[in-house]
Amino acid sequence: MDWLDFRAFYTVGVILLWLIYIFFRVKTNPKSLHIWGFKKEYFKQTIIYLIPIISISIVVSVIYGSYNSELSFSWHFILIFLLYPCWGIIQQFMMLGIISHNLVAISDVKINRFFIIFLVSTLFSLIHYPSYSLMIFTFFLEMVFITVYLKWRNLWAIGLAHGWIATFILYFILNRDLWSELFVRF
Repeated sequence: MDWLDFRAFYTVGVILLWLIYIFFRVKTNPKSLHIWGFKKEYFKQTIIYLIPIISISIVVSVIYGSYNSELSFSWHFILIFLLYPCWGIIQQFMMLGIISHNLVAISDVKINRFFIIFLVSTLFSLIHYPSYSLMIFTFFLEMVFITVYLKWRNLWAIGLAHGWIATFILYFILNRDLWSELFVRF
């Protein structure tokens, strides 16, 4: 993705592949969506729990951006704010719905939940390499997300939170315009 500057193709491709996977899994097991956390139940509890983290992240991002004179507003921000939650849902589906769910579900070996939280958070952090500050932030954020997921299993709220937090951090702290990055090859 980064080497060839094909971010748009990569992102759309990954989303489509996972949607196809989800479609075929649901055809074989209609309860899959519910098991993974694509459900209405506990949306309210999950989002209420995450609101302080979302709010703090947004406020810190805006303050940091204004303090470092990197606070510039563009219509691209609105597009990313609306679209990034879709990418956040897919990312959290991979981390929580697939990896952590399968680690928890392993019946032969009982894996300590703290180890699962640490392992999945580490994996999520490594995905954000080479930005060390982003790796550290995503490690701790994923610890919160997985803890909430193990309690209520609602991917919709976690994906929304992921998308909104990431939009502000990437735009105002890391000074990245994801919309422009998506279409750099065009």
